[in-house]
Amino acid sequence: MPGTSLWRQEAACPDFAPRFPWLGGDLQTLRYYFFPGDADLSAWPGQRLSFPLRDAGGDALLAVLHRPARAADRPLVILVHGLTGCEGSSYMFETARSFLALGYPVLRLNLRGAGPSRDTCRGSYCAGSGDEIGAVLSALGPDESGRGVVLVGFSLGGTVVLDYLARRAHAVTPICAVTVSAPLDLAAAIRRMMRPRNALYQRWLLARMKTAVTTGAARVSSRERAAVLAARSIYEFDDAFTAPHNGFADADDYYARCSATGILDDVATPLLLVHARNDPWISSAAYEDLRGDTPPHVTLALTDGGGHVGFHGRHSATPWYNTLMQAYLERRRQSTE
Repeated sequence: MPGTSLWRQEAACPDFAPRFPWLGGDLQTLRYYFFPGDADLSAWPGQRLSFPLRDAGGDALLAVLHRPARAADRPLVILVHGLTGCEGSSYMFETARSFLALGYPVLRLNLRGAGPSRDTCRGSYCAGSGDEIGAVLSALGPDESGRGVVLVGFSLGGTVVLDYLARRAHAVTPICAVTVSAPLDLAAAIRRMMRPRNALYQRWLLARMKTAVTTGAARVSSRERAAVLAARSIYEFDDAFTAPHNGFADADDYYARCSATGILDDVATPLLLVHARNDPWISSAAYEDLRGDTPPHVTLALTDGGGHVGFHGRHSATPWYNTLMQAYLERRRQSTE
């Protein structure tokens, strides 16, 4: 089996090969934890934007817009972070830098209650928060979205992107969308995270999740706060807080209604799905199931290595998925010209 299974092969992108010493799924996943990378985007000064949410009693998402040094006829790339991430996550900085260097404007978005949005939102996002992306796209002016929009979602942010594309009336129809290490099957992802070998990962994520929903402007009752602090697993957290906070009966209802499995046929937007078989957090089973029946608008890049939002390859200083999605986007742009 080849190292990279890529249907509808994208030109100008080599197969993924891990960069030494980041060998194996765990080291690929943890590289940015040990070495956060360069957060300097001063070559492209950012503009703070605020996007009010009409259904949230004054909540507003915050984002940072960067423009390339030279004006170019390129679409806006909107980056959506993963669970407990925000505009300041290392992968958000690195992908922004990679696209800006090629002349693309970039928006680093904070979902409801994430990062700086914690101080402007009483609520918190979940996998089914695609309406938040819709609010952002509706508010963008022609200067930002007039040349088109590309959505890029990392991990749970990828599930949010798919939720928007499949379930929402589009305020702006994206040129294409990309997900990296997205959990297509939420219940399966939680089962995998709760395995003993992932105990440290879960402990780290759970501590960050608890902090994220109980600080800043977060509105939680004393009962919710007690349940959040008492949760011993991500499943218990979702059952006690995420599900009821977002209108679901319980964690199982939340996972069933917000998983992306079964909805890809409802996505008309050209879509690139990137995932690694050795991702320690997210099983590749849902991606393997797509291999025999990939919808015509979906390109699947399934690699043997790469970890979870890692893909630190030997061919480039930037993660391999950046090279891949740029080749994919350029091909999409050429096909529509």
